[in-house]
Amino acid sequence: MDHPIRLAVLLSAHGSTLQNLLDRINDGRLWAQIAVVIASRADAYGLVRAERAGVPTVLVARKEFGAVATFSDRIFTLCREAKADLVCMAGFLQLVRIPDDFRGRVMNIHPSLIPAFCGQGYYGHHVHEAVLAYGAKVSGCTVHFADNQYDHGPIILQKVVPVQEDDDFETLAERVYRQECQAYPEAIKLFAEGRLELEGRRVRVLPPRQEPRANPGVVGPV
Repeated sequence: MDHPIRLAVLLSAHGSTLQNLLDRINDGRLWAQIAVVIASRADAYGLVRAERAGVPTVLVARKEFGAVATFSDRIFTLCREAKADLVCMAGFLQLVRIPDDFRGRVMNIHPSLIPAFCGQGYYGHHVHEAVLAYGAKVSGCTVHFADNQYDHGPIILQKVVPVQEDDDFETLAERVYRQECQAYPEAIKLFAEGRLELEGRRVRVLPPRQEPRANPGVVGPV
């Protein structure tokens, strides 16, 4: 690309993932621009983080929309207006219906190794508490392309962490979050470089190209 990849970030709460992206953009580790931040809740602290960084923000309160379709239409209209190359869900707790022009252009990060401990109701501390209650020996995070189901789309990359004998959900969450901070920017960079090839549910990471692709995105059908 001859310009930074333009991101639309969707969030519902604290905005720690947003802050990680902002920090990496600011220190030059991620060549990107956050074009808009869209929140589903008025009390989302991520809105404050975005405003402090000078990023445009929009509130699209889920409770103000009856159907998933109308809620989704509003969100993706805003993404089009922002000329977003990629939509990044960052602690976004609402289901959306992804329109055809954004298929393969919406990513999500989840704090477990999908397909374990994922789906509706599995977010935040609920995930880590479930991992500990099950007695799992490893956990981690997953970056995947989003589809029209919770935590379901094709997996781009995963990072693994050990579960320690003395972990509680907070210590496990902190260990997983450190990997999230690496994984999401890595996936965004691969997308921007046109190095993700989608075959059914399988995402292949292509080797670096000598000449960057003119347009970001996935290679192959989506």
